[in-house]
Formats: sequence, structure tokens, C-alpha cells
Amino acid sequence: MRNPFEYGGVVTADAFCNREKELADILRAIENCEKLFIYSERRFGKTSLVLLALQRLSERRYVRAYVDLLPTDTEISFVTATAKAIAESMSTKVGKLLETASTLFGRLRPALTTDEEGKPTITFGIGPSDRPTLELDEVLRVPARVASQGKRKVVVVFDEIQQIMEYDTDIVERRLRSVVQRHTDVSYIFLGSRKHLIQKMFLDKSRPLYRTAGHYPLGPIGEEHWLPFIQRKFLDAGKHISDSAVRDLCRMTEGHPFYTQHLCHQLWDLCEGKAAVSNELIDLAVRTLLQRESSAYVILWDSLTVNQRRLLKGLACEPTDVQPFAAEFLRRYGLRSPSTAQRAVKTLLQRDIIDRENGSLVITDRFFRIWIRKIEQITA
Repeated sequence: MRNPFEYGGVVTADAFCNREKELADILRAIENCEKLFIYSERRFGKTSLVLLALQRLSERRYVRAYVDLLPTDTEISFVTATAKAIAESMSTKVGKLLETASTLFGRLRPALTTDEEGKPTITFGIGPSDRPTLELDEVLRVPARVASQGKRKVVVVFDEIQQIMEYDTDIVERRLRSVVQRHTDVSYIFLGSRKHLIQKMFLDKSRPLYRTAGHYPLGPIGEEHWLPFIQRKFLDAGKHISDSAVRDLCRMTEGHPFYTQHLCHQLWDLCEGKAAVSNELIDLAVRTLLQRESSAYVILWDSLTVNQRRLLKGLACEPTDVQPFAAEFLRRYGLRSPSTAQRAVKTLLQRDIIDRENGSLVITDRFFRIWIRKIEQITA
């Protein structure tokens, strides 16, 4: 029997735990042509959730364009990624793909080629030395043009939106603001993972995208939802896991979807058919996962300064709502002053090792958090 717990990549509908309210909210926002900014830590399942929402939309009623911005690094690559996504969303037949792209994006000189797997794909003749202003305007005008025809509603999803902050200029941000404000018949969904950058992008008054979309933070999944989901997956294979064991798992992963699914995947593999999950088996699953990641964690740990390590030890060993700049925390973990801790936090945020959550800080990799706690116990 195939392991039912999925992690990494896009998670399918059957492997989703709960998120029914979030899914309904996203679908409602799309139906109302709203602009929504969905953000969370990395690996919280934003992409899988939004792709599931797009699948729920009727192809006859909606044009559904999904743009992955992670591979982009320039304004030109933003233009081509967006044009490609829109063209492919409007034509499912290879024969019409080039015709659609030529009609919508003639300035970009589209052509039909084959990728490494021999599949037909659309490419564009715009080069890296070209000035993208006119091409950018052309691409961003298309969703409203399509919506104005009245045949189908349009939704455009920009995944990893924080990537545009890495471009040489802020022209994409400025043009997007103009589009979002004027396109009342198009729904725009922005997804972001690096929360400290995302919040700067949408909450800093000096940034072009300030307050251009509603905010929708995606949080961890509650224990009350994990409990029936995990138990059902084990029971379907003739295995048993108790309420207390599930609660222990959730405490270790803090309800983070990726790490909870990953740990359950390992535990399901280790549990024999018709057997019950024991505390010893949970310990073995955790040890197995940490052993696999140990080399990477050691390299990461060695790259940190003494104060960064001390701050991480505190975050790993204290409750999740700990105040890392409080006098007692600083004293307990050998941080001389709030400014010392703030410098450590700034670097760790930039490296995505920690993130802000509900007024405190969390270690983004929940297995790294467990690893730190274990080495702290060894050296204490």
C-alpha cells in the first residue's frame, strides 16, 4: 500500500488535512474578483492550497493563470513567465497555443518550440538586453482585456511574489500596483513565504504595493484536525495510532503541515501492519529523520556565530511564545543585551532560519529545532 502521507512538492486533495475554511475563503475571494495576499512560513502548503482552489473552478467559467516567480530574477523573466502562464491557461490545445500567444502578446514575438522532454512549449523573442516597460504593460493589460469580453472570469496567481524585490528596479511593483487598482474584474492572488520581506512589501508605506491587497495569513493546522486525519490514514492500512501519540507528534512539529506529514510518513513506514504506534517507534522515526539531516544541520550550525547559536538554543528550548528580548531570556542564554539579540535575529531572518510568528520568533525547520534541543541536552 502506498504511503498516504505526502510532503514536499504539490500535495494532492486526498492528502490534505482540513484547510476547508481557507479553501472556501479563497474561492469566495476569486468569485468576488478580490485581490488577496496569502502568506506564511515556507512549506505551509500555500501553493498546494491555491492550486486546489484553481482546480475547483470551472474551466468554462474561469481563466486560471498560475505564475511561479521563484525562477525569475529580472523584469524580462517576469514578463515571459507571466505571458507564458496566461497563454497556457487560455489554450489547452497545442495547435491553438501559438495563435493565442500571438494574439495576446504579439510584441513579445512568441514561438512554439519543444522542451527537453520533447513537449511543445511557448517561448518569446524578447531578450535580456531589451527594455521591458512596453512589454510589461502589454502583459499586465491582458487579464483585464480577457475579462472584458465577458465570457470567462479571470484569476491570476503570482507565487513567491517576494521574488520581485530581487529585481534591479521596482518597475514591476509599480506597474502591478496600477494594474491591481484598475482591474476591478480580475482576481489577483499573491503568495509569499519570506514573511519579513512580504510584510515590508505590503505594509511599508514607501513600497509601491502598500495596502493593495487584503491580507490572509496561513497558520498551522490545529491538533483537533490532525487527530482524525492521521488516525484515519493509519487505520486504512490496518495500523493504529493513539490520541496521545498524535498529540505528541503535533507538539514536536507545532502543527506545521510539511513537518507533520514528513514525520507521519516516516512513522507509517516503520509501523508494521496491524501494529500500534508506540513511544519507542516515534523516537525511532525522529532519530531516523535527524540522522538523514544531521550533516546539513552540522554545516549550518558551524556557519553561525556564538550569539546566533545562543538565540537558537533559547528558541528551541523555550515555549513558542517566548519573548527573545526579555531580560530573563537574555540572561538565561548568555546574550549580553537586547541589541546583541537583535543583531542575531536580523541575520537569522535574512537567512530564513527563523521567522516571526504571533509576536515572537520560530525556527522555521521544525526538525532543526528538535536537533538543537538534543545537542543542548548532550552538552548541558
